[in-house]
Amino acid sequence: MEYRPLGKTGLTVSVAGLGCGGNSRLGLGRGASVDDCVAIVRTAVDLGVNFLDTAEAYGTEEIVGAAARSYDRDKLVISTKAIFNTSDTAETVTRKVEASLKRLGLDYVDVFHFHAVSPAAYEHHRDVLAPALVRVKEQGKVRHVGITETSPNDPEQKTLARAIQEAPWEVTMLAYSLMNQGARHKIFPETQRQGIGTLLMFVVRNIFSNAAYRHDIFAKLVEQGELDASILSDGDPLAFVVGEGGAESITDAAYRYARHTQGVDVVLFGTGNKAHVKSNVDSILRPPLAPTIVERLHASFGHLKGVGLDRPGPVKVANR
Repeated sequence: MEYRPLGKTGLTVSVAGLGCGGNSRLGLGRGASVDDCVAIVRTAVDLGVNFLDTAEAYGTEEIVGAAARSYDRDKLVISTKAIFNTSDTAETVTRKVEASLKRLGLDYVDVFHFHAVSPAAYEHHRDVLAPALVRVKEQGKVRHVGITETSPNDPEQKTLARAIQEAPWEVTMLAYSLMNQGARHKIFPETQRQGIGTLLMFVVRNIFSNAAYRHDIFAKLVEQGELDASILSDGDPLAFVVGEGGAESITDAAYRYARHTQGVDVVLFGTGNKAHVKSNVDSILRPPLAPTIVERLHASFGHLKGVGLDRPGPVKVANR
């Protein structure tokens, strides 16, 4: 495993982080037992993954906590999140942090995020809720204050464009992939300047793992005028990352592309399959894609916004 600093937090994190939400939710999404889900977390940790990300909304805090108790707590970096409304008060923050700690069975979390903050709700989070979270941090129950975007509802990343310029945010979670490259231009340069830690989500979604779904997305982009029709002339528009780029699969290329983008600290992956834990970690640890392949990805898809930000759930593929 490779490790790096998480911004200026002082935390040292594995470049591969286990995301405990998404479609799989460690296996809960397919009806796996709690013991099987705990085994997924332990498999990741045993491979050197020390960053574990969960959330109230995922329903996996208890699982992460149960797995964490098998290890030295000081060697793990545990992140959780909660969703707040604009009607919520400072007292709600304290209550939700306490509830997360109880479910996790921990005395503190390393990062507590405001989860999926929309542009319209950002000021309430900054002005009303964040001061309460800072007070909880001063009590030692939270080590660092984070914020995550609501990617499908904010493809232009308006929330983060403001947050990375302001206190008290120390860590941020955002969507980034080889088909959704916006952060490369306006987010990562600033997070590096400010020393804000970055956690990547939506790195691999259905657009990379489902060929039929990928075809439909590309066809729609051509129809909308976002891509030239010639991109469909030679079959799969992303096949070159395997055939010419030497990646083992499109998913492998997607992980490697994100991992080696300047400004990226942790690439989150999620799964409910123990075998997939190792294959995902292996991809994240492989060398960068060839410069010519990266340049082609930038030239072909760098202008796109919000592509591949499908929410958890079954994908719809057009009948052909």
